[in-house]
Amino acid sequence: MAEFTVKSTIISRYAFTTVSCTMVNSGFEAKEGTFEMQIPAAAFISNFTMIIGDRIYHGEVTAKEKKTSNEDKQRNNKHSSPTDGGENRAETFKASGTIPRKTHAIFMLHYEELLQRHLGKYEYTVSVRPQQLVGRLRVEVNILENSGFSSLEVLPLQNSKQRGIKKVIGPILLPLRYMVNLLTSLGAGPCPPVASSKGVLVMGVVDIIVILNGYFVHYFAPQNLPPLPKNVVFVLDSSASMVGAKLRQTKDALFTILRDLRPEDHFNIVGFSDRIKVWQKDHLEPVTPNNIRDAKKYIHNISPTGGTNINEAVQTSAKLLNNYIAQNDIDARSVSLIIFLTDGRPTVGEMQSSKILSNTKEAIREKFCLFTIGIGNDVDYKLLERMSLENCGMMRQIQEDEDAAAQLKGFYDEIGTPLLSDIRVDYPKDSVEQVTQNLFPNYFNGSEIVIAGKLIERNSGKLHVEVTASNANKYILLKTDVAIDVPSKNDIRGSPGMEDGKEAQNYAERAWSYLTIKELLTSWLKSDDSEERQHLMDKAKSLALTYNFITPFTSLKMKELQADRPKEIHASPSTEGIGETVQSLQGHKVPPGVSKQPDKERIKISKTSADGDPHFVIDFPSSKLAVCFNIDGQPGDILRLVSDHNESGVTVNGQLIGAPAPPNGHKKQRTYFTTITILSNKPERSYVEITPTKVILDDGERLILPCDRSATVGSSGLEVSIFANSNVTVAIHGTISFIILIHQYKNPAPYQRNHLGFYISNSKGLSPHSHGLLGQFLYHEVKLTQDPLGGSPQLVSQNSTEEPNPRPVNVLKVKGRLVPVVWKQRKIYNGEQEVDCWFAKNNADKLIDGDYKDYLAAHPFDTGTSFGMANRL
Repeated sequence: MAEFTVKSTIISRYAFTTVSCTMVNSGFEAKEGTFEMQIPAAAFISNFTMIIGDRIYHGEVTAKEKKTSNEDKQRNNKHSSPTDGGENRAETFKASGTIPRKTHAIFMLHYEELLQRHLGKYEYTVSVRPQQLVGRLRVEVNILENSGFSSLEVLPLQNSKQRGIKKVIGPILLPLRYMVNLLTSLGAGPCPPVASSKGVLVMGVVDIIVILNGYFVHYFAPQNLPPLPKNVVFVLDSSASMVGAKLRQTKDALFTILRDLRPEDHFNIVGFSDRIKVWQKDHLEPVTPNNIRDAKKYIHNISPTGGTNINEAVQTSAKLLNNYIAQNDIDARSVSLIIFLTDGRPTVGEMQSSKILSNTKEAIREKFCLFTIGIGNDVDYKLLERMSLENCGMMRQIQEDEDAAAQLKGFYDEIGTPLLSDIRVDYPKDSVEQVTQNLFPNYFNGSEIVIAGKLIERNSGKLHVEVTASNANKYILLKTDVAIDVPSKNDIRGSPGMEDGKEAQNYAERAWSYLTIKELLTSWLKSDDSEERQHLMDKAKSLALTYNFITPFTSLKMKELQADRPKEIHASPSTEGIGETVQSLQGHKVPPGVSKQPDKERIKISKTSADGDPHFVIDFPSSKLAVCFNIDGQPGDILRLVSDHNESGVTVNGQLIGAPAPPNGHKKQRTYFTTITILSNKPERSYVEITPTKVILDDGERLILPCDRSATVGSSGLEVSIFANSNVTVAIHGTISFIILIHQYKNPAPYQRNHLGFYISNSKGLSPHSHGLLGQFLYHEVKLTQDPLGGSPQLVSQNSTEEPNPRPVNVLKVKGRLVPVVWKQRKIYNGEQEVDCWFAKNNADKLIDGDYKDYLAAHPFDTGTSFGMANRL
């Protein structure tokens, strides 16, 4: 083996890998050269070429010959599993050819895969197994990612036989180049016979949509969400085959998992062999120190004996969860799941796979998800995989080695923190077609939802996207408009690693075809209807032939390329099992449900507001006039804007930030609102904290949303709607609503600061006892009078269109007080409206009750109940 080269290009998490192996026969007689490569089980082979001397043999993807029913039955009954059953499962591709004497041969393999996100990381693994000394060994990885990276880690080569102890083979230099062009280069010399290298990518991903050449790929991975409570039943195989290390490591992993359960979770444990043993009969226990202690004792005392009754174990655990859900009405507030662990196949009770599958489906009835774990190589891989696929879960095979406990804990970590449930992603029905699955039962922390589709209208300018989901007692609606014409951003021609390969330049289309075939394969595996299975197989086969993918329905035929015509040879590489692995996160397809163009965000504009420096405006509709005033506070001051804690339960506070005054101005400094805090204590205490960059909603569970994308969140009578980079609307019980404007500057002057404006849109739910700088005027009216020479004032006609005479003194009559005012014009709502108002000077002296310092709050969450502010005023 003269040379072994792996070159990979990863574009927006879609990886193209090319493996090239050069073998030289320096002997005096022909010899057979064998090329063997382990590839990820989820990958699709897209091309294979052999060049032997001056003869070229090209692989052509063809439809697989239909098997006889007997062959198909034998294959389905086979308890097969991928070569490497761990977290990074692999299949082996093998090809050989006769190399004449004094001749060299080149084997070139191409495969593609969509990297999946686990615990916030994308892991790309390449297997380097030359099986002999190599003259030149080179691994090159080019990563192109528009969203950027939060970290990049390249792990040293590991011996897979000793993977559990992470044995390092030797020092490796890994220089990083332009565009995160990661180049791994190993010089000539002895090479370990079995080794692999992994690159772990951690990206700052929330919601990324890639659009290129009429196709889109949507990556959805929300962060900063409070975990959902979960109801989990752990089902543990305690049959005789679990004796020794397998049971010991399983117990160790469960001890750690129990310790990681949250106080709001509920759980139970089922042990099974030929008998079923339940830790707590007929119910789930809350997570308390005593219950965790007792559960550990129960697990510790489990001993291996008897056979394996998989069917009865599933029925028992499903009944536990169904009863708990029915009795506690917790569907909308938590996530329920079964974690099922076994090392074998059914030997007691119902042993027919089809019957076990139908029984499981009937018992679960789409109310919760089933996650299966197989330990070792004796498990019925196909049964466990289909059990999880048909019940919205996923299957993981764990190797029986020193690292089994860590692998078990790692799998639990992936599903142990549910963040969202009932996630639905919608696009305009007349803008997209052939969209992959877009309805998902759960989203787990650190994972990712990926959806792809074709654009119908590429000239519409934008693609509107809406994501709806539930988080505990909250519902969430996220809205985004994505520019369609972004060739400069997503076109990767000329980038490192793009010197060859047209497929990579259409990576969005390739990712769509990859996902579509995987979903068709999943549906085919789940279906029991022969007609439906044939239809799904035909669709997947047609797509695989179009994109040249090796799947369970296609095969690779080698043909010699000659000048006159291709000559088929009968020797074909071994591709059995390659491409069969399905995506881990299961979902469904639902029809599009949003209009092509979203309705423009309409909000009711109110003059009653506090905005700018800050300028206050009070609207008195019955009096047909508006009053305005300024408050010259200090940076850090927290002003109470609305105070109705004792009646409606609502309080609004605004915190000031300082800035230098403009040149030649009459002020020494400027102040703006940098934070608006809205508190509500009915029916339960909750608050919304708004800054120019983020919104925090806390009703016992903390949710953080960015201000740069549209979203709606509802919880306990409180609804928060964000219109990206524009405004935030907070509605309380449908009778109170506030609008907070977001003022942001791209190139701010020294006296400008990103800040907020506060507007009262609906005050019907606020009581007549409301107070605060704005709240005290909601149920009062004013009268404007004039005192020409300081004598008795007379009433001014409110319908007069004449400008007031500047000589008389204009005064407002408010709550029995006379307040001198002057006429002004104020621009509000980003300058979109101009308000004529009567201005009260000197920090609203005599206009407001007391002095402005009486409205200073001790902290943003101060409701004013501790010192009786209203009585003092």
